[in-house]
Amino acid sequence: MSNFLVAGLGNIGPEYEKTRHNMGFMVLDAWAKASDTFFTVGKLGSTAQVRWRGRNITLLKPSTYMNLSGKAVRYWLQQLNLGPQQLVVVSDDLNLPFGTTRMRRNGSDGGHNGLKSINEMLGTTEYARVRLGIGNDYARGGQIDFVLGDLSEEELKAVPELAGRVIAGIQSFCFEGIDKAMNIVNSAPKKPEN
Repeated sequence: MSNFLVAGLGNIGPEYEKTRHNMGFMVLDAWAKASDTFFTVGKLGSTAQVRWRGRNITLLKPSTYMNLSGKAVRYWLQQLNLGPQQLVVVSDDLNLPFGTTRMRRNGSDGGHNGLKSINEMLGTTEYARVRLGIGNDYARGGQIDFVLGDLSEEELKAVPELAGRVIAGIQSFCFEGIDKAMNIVNSAPKKPEN
């Protein structure tokens, strides 16, 4: 297995660019930039190609909006002739404090509409996923405004380090498998230096 699909979840459009719900897009944008490649607009999403130690990795930013992400993921898996075991999904997570990253080999959608759509469209929860904590600092009933709100300046400054950890983990997944990858992604966030 030398080909992989990495789907970063988010919403398209400049108004969503810096929102908490777009953490998946932010990671993929950082990866494309670091790899000196760019996204091209295609059916149901924008894709970019990166190589890592002989592995071909397709980065996908679905253009379907969050709650229909599964449509794009299923389409691109079929186009690339890949199975769910060659998929990694990167999304935000309200249940984790900001700065926390978690990788798992499978699992429920945890209330995330993007993951829910992917689970339904693929008919399985057996695919790797990386969740980036965005915290849940909002008043009752304020969840939608919170996830669609912009990251703070301080949080935005932390994104490159978070993205780097996630990218290193996914590269490890593609080369060495899920266990090594989880060791990288699930390590505690570094404390900011004074």
